[in-house]
Amino acid sequence: MKFRFVIILLSVLLLSSGCQTIKQKSDDVVAKENEKFGMFVGKPVSDLRMEIGAPSSDYISENGNEILVYKTKKYGIPCERKFEINSSGTVVKFSSSGCI
Repeated sequence: MKFRFVIILLSVLLLSSGCQTIKQKSDDVVAKENEKFGMFVGKPVSDLRMEIGAPSSDYISENGNEILVYKTKKYGIPCERKFEINSSGTVVKFSSSGCI
């Protein structure tokens, strides 16, 4: 009985430490993502289009700013990056979801 308890306890410890490693790696990827694409904030939209290309879609937000949406897939997981462009053609905001 004690042997079974020790095996279960070790299994739980290994799984929980593995989850922490995965969380740390995903946090690192998100930080790199924000650093890479966050550099476009404050720059002209022409720099963004030249570097990334044409957006998958675009629309006008409630506040009148243009939103450029770039959709990709990596390992079958959809990724969506949004850039908000003000009326003077400057990137003012960046957000992403699902990007690994």
